[in-house]
Amino acid sequence: MPVTNPWLSGPAPTARLDHARLSERVLNLLSSQNMCVLATAGPAGPLATPVRYFHLDFTLLFTAAAGSPKLRNIAADPRVSVGVFAPLVGQASSRGAQIFGRARVLTDADEEYGAYWPAVRWQSDHVERSRSLDDPPRGPLVVIPAERIVYTEHWLRRDGFAPRQVWRPGPA
Repeated sequence: MPVTNPWLSGPAPTARLDHARLSERVLNLLSSQNMCVLATAGPAGPLATPVRYFHLDFTLLFTAAAGSPKLRNIAADPRVSVGVFAPLVGQASSRGAQIFGRARVLTDADEEYGAYWPAVRWQSDHVERSRSLDDPPRGPLVVIPAERIVYTEHWLRRDGFAPRQVWRPGPA
């Protein structure tokens, strides 16, 4: 039987990418996708929520309605996990990341809000809803600086690297 990707067979390699190459691959994934699944835990238990995200380097950002279940959970426990993934066509296309960090909820009254807000592309939502572009939203902004990222890309096997790599801030 013909095999499309023979390099996928057999044991997976174990070699590690250097920090710069791994960082580049993670940023490529974050830049090429815009949806994630946010996992939180709160008094009512776990919650996995699809969310449109934006990013500044390795910090994920998203807006949320004040008082939403995800914001209530973040208030109870700021530790979150975020799953970002590319569409799966087959094993060779498997590419995604599990991002772990502590979420912070910022409002326009917070000093840091202005540093993150320009990365949020809210204008298309306003146009879609016939809202004025002169009146940007003022709702909460959730900021998640990555503390650890587990990156998976099976295409790495072709070059002799482990398909699962672990990223941490700073050179490793």
